[in-house]
Amino acid sequence: MILLNRITMLPLLLILLSNSASANADEPTLDTLTSEFLQQQVSQGFTEQETQAFIDNAFYNQKIIDAMTQPWEAKPWYQYYPIFLTDKRLQAGLTFWEKHAKAINKAAKMFNVDPQIIVAIIGIETFYGSYMGNYPVKDALYTLGFHYPPRANFFRKEFANLQTLVKEEKLDINQLKGSYAGAMGFGQFIPSSYRHYSVDFDEDGRRDLLNSPTDAIGSVANYFHQHGWQAGQPVALKLNVTKSAQPTLAPWAGEKMQHKVADILSPDLALAGSVDIDVSQPALLVKLEQADHNEYWLGLNNFYVITRYNRSPLYAMAVYQFSQELKKAYATH
Repeated sequence: MILLNRITMLPLLLILLSNSASANADEPTLDTLTSEFLQQQVSQGFTEQETQAFIDNAFYNQKIIDAMTQPWEAKPWYQYYPIFLTDKRLQAGLTFWEKHAKAINKAAKMFNVDPQIIVAIIGIETFYGSYMGNYPVKDALYTLGFHYPPRANFFRKEFANLQTLVKEEKLDINQLKGSYAGAMGFGQFIPSSYRHYSVDFDEDGRRDLLNSPTDAIGSVANYFHQHGWQAGQPVALKLNVTKSAQPTLAPWAGEKMQHKVADILSPDLALAGSVDIDVSQPALLVKLEQADHNEYWLGLNNFYVITRYNRSPLYAMAVYQFSQELKKAYATH
């Protein structure tokens, strides 16, 4: 019987091994990826020798792969939001806002961005600079760019941007620490965002997101401005859903805004409060999983802009709700 089982299972085992080999054969080898990267960077003005040295200085880290495959955003909302919406973070936010009020007000006015959203982002990302990450940025981007097929193309581009960023800003590559995804500084900018959206807001001749809270404030504001933030406009509105019905529209999953307010609202899914709203404007449906029920929100343009910082709807909602807590507390502080 044991022998029969082995014989019976052998064809299936051969098929599985064949499929696995075929899948691996479709993936470019490390040598191929390295060669392509070298050619790309040479076309950008780097020499092959300095690019090879840049690669050789980065190392694979399995912990980075593990972290990438188990993100906080995979948690349900009722487990996710308590991580961020804490009184300790709120008090730290008020202290940060008071200390840097001049820079925050200047950035809010210059970039037409609500001040509480600037403060909220820096608080959610790094607890106001307290936790900027301990992963070497070069190792994080190398590991994900050359050893994580699901998003390798994206992270190789960031690895390339890192080489350029280090040269442009005269950064010490061996001292750069950040998140497991290669984000760094007060606002956790990946290299391409650092290059394209950071500003020298303290006017000292450097765009320093690692040590200058002022530069970070201006850069976060600029990022939101460039992605279409509308100051003073609503971000998200809570919805009421009747017990006899559930939304037929699938909750938003990070893609472009494909619906209008009119597509989402119905007699069974209505605004929880009385609000005048243009039903022709783009919108998205957000589902928050509570312990014993699902909660629904109408996300508007500003909500979508937050997801340009991090595509998770849970992240965007945490930032929004924290910003509202900050705004209320700062007004009465």
